[in-house]
Amino acid sequence: MNRKLLALIGGGLFAAGAIGFTAARLTDSGTERAADEEHHEEGEAGFIPLKPDAAPAAGVEVVVPEQAAIDEVLLAGRVVFAPNAQASVGAPVGGAISVVHVAAGAQVGAGTPIATLRSADGASARASLDASSASAEAAQLAAARERRLFDAGVSARQDWETARAESLKADAEQRAARAQIAALGSPDLGGTVVIRSPIAGIVNRIAIAPGAVVTQGGEIAVIADPNRVELAFDVPAASTGLVNVGTPIRAELPGGGRIDAVVSAVVPGIGGAGGTVRARPTNAPPPAGTVLSARLSAGAGDALTLPGEAVQTIDGVPSVFVAEAGGFRARPVVTGNAAAGRIEIRQGIKPSERVAGKGAFLLKAELAKGEGGHED
Repeated sequence: MNRKLLALIGGGLFAAGAIGFTAARLTDSGTERAADEEHHEEGEAGFIPLKPDAAPAAGVEVVVPEQAAIDEVLLAGRVVFAPNAQASVGAPVGGAISVVHVAAGAQVGAGTPIATLRSADGASARASLDASSASAEAAQLAAARERRLFDAGVSARQDWETARAESLKADAEQRAARAQIAALGSPDLGGTVVIRSPIAGIVNRIAIAPGAVVTQGGEIAVIADPNRVELAFDVPAASTGLVNVGTPIRAELPGGGRIDAVVSAVVPGIGGAGGTVRARPTNAPPPAGTVLSARLSAGAGDALTLPGEAVQTIDGVPSVFVAEAGGFRARPVVTGNAAAGRIEIRQGIKPSERVAGKGAFLLKAELAKGEGGHED
């Protein structure tokens, strides 16, 4: 085979890879390399004498096939907060903000004070509770007194029953006043209300400042737990049958990272529109709002897949370069479906074999050059 350095081919990236490829080949032991090349040049076509251990230095990545389902579809998705992992804190009663206890970005626990406000409505509600409590106590005493008089034969039964009914009515009014106070954030006698976080998490937004006047229900803050997130994907209507609760999903980040997840909910579309799939990650996910994609599979599958760049067309036939002891050998394969940068290999390789992935085009170029050298 021609032993000259690889020519620069098609631009800077390929040239750099070619130079690295040649350098890696030249670093092999002279005697061993000469013996291997003499043997392969004379009797074995499609063989590149680059040892797999030296392949990374030449810009060739060695990979193993991965098993994946045949039926796959590429989905666009994002990281979202799980149910009950985000809370919008509102003012339970209208009033003026007197103190803001936390800032955006602060970590809080459930029950941590967020803000304090003073409310005239809160003070009025507290006064109503105090009044209803006093009325209930007086009605109870009156009912007890009428019962003693009735038992002594001094008063009529009707008088005791009327007093008892008034006591029950007063108790009901007290319970209603107490429930109203709880709904208004439990203001004190002066109408001061401390607004607290309902969940533990990070303060994403503070919507108020000291002195601000808010109405009942007005936004105070947004709290979210960054550790409780899910993956949400938009699924075309034609692909909704590929997924069920429990289906595994492998999401891919723009930077190349991967997230394994399991489908937790499938929301069908309305009127033929696409649906939504939610999945719980099984490893550490990125922050909420991160954009990602996924290969959706109907099951674990038994098809072998390789990176798309591992398959090279040689003499019009899809082929891969399989690693052997002394180098890489081109082998024809039968390909299938392709999705998310990977391609199904239906025939031609075994699960245990190692194959050239990224940089396989360098082997193809070297093979073509070697064959050209024989023709000279």
